[in-house]
Amino acid sequence: MKSSLISIQDLRITSQSEEKVLVSNVNLEIEKGEIVGLIGESGSGKSLTARAVMRLLPPDMKVSGEIFYKGTDMLAVNPKEDRHLLGSGIGMIFQDYRGSFTPFIKIGNQMIETIRTHYKMTKKEAKNIALNVLEEMGLESKRVYGSYSFQLSGGQVQRAAIAMSLALKPDLIICDEMTTALDVMSGERVLDYIDQIRNNTGCSVLMITHDLALAYKRTDRMYVMNQGEIVEEGLPEQIRCHHKHPYTKKLCSCLLALPAEKSIQEKRAYSV
Repeated sequence: MKSSLISIQDLRITSQSEEKVLVSNVNLEIEKGEIVGLIGESGSGKSLTARAVMRLLPPDMKVSGEIFYKGTDMLAVNPKEDRHLLGSGIGMIFQDYRGSFTPFIKIGNQMIETIRTHYKMTKKEAKNIALNVLEEMGLESKRVYGSYSFQLSGGQVQRAAIAMSLALKPDLIICDEMTTALDVMSGERVLDYIDQIRNNTGCSVLMITHDLALAYKRTDRMYVMNQGEIVEEGLPEQIRCHHKHPYTKKLCSCLLALPAEKSIQEKRAYSV
């Protein structure tokens, strides 16, 4: 395999307080311009893996193995290098979107501060970037820009958080269940915009989700995670139709069972 944008080798995460292995022997590669899906049920270790990349795990969790981003060992960089790489190099869209904003500072001011932390530009230039990405998220850009997070709905705050991450145009975007608070149309719009950014900049995306239909539609490759381990890897078509691991089969059968279950319920309704 050619040199990867990010390479995770033998990642292991343990909880020292509980003396428990949470993630074990995870190997994952992402190439430039690729959308990679990391799927599995809640608690399988997907978000922990992403947080290990971002150096955001709690102090009581021990991380071993290798995480290389453009040849740099992320587990060995000093805090100054860390701040430079995270955000403009690797960006993360969190599942806990409300935590992206300080409630007593307006959305626009926080976006300007974030953008100018990573790029040398005037406040006016940063403001234009912020307004543009808010508009791309389908938001009333000027209103959201001048609002506090508590003045917006959950979906609006999530889209604003996504806009703030994308404004930095990172090389790798980690999306952790990013469409959870969005309706179908808003979610599709956000995903289309991420795809547009990927086409324009050549960035890569790690899409963490338990939504199999979304992963099938949007990813180039998929990893299946169960109980802290990668159990299967392949193209979406391989995972959907030619899976080998029992857990993957279980996941896929759950998705396939939904239309049939709906049909049964409809027949029952008509027979009443």
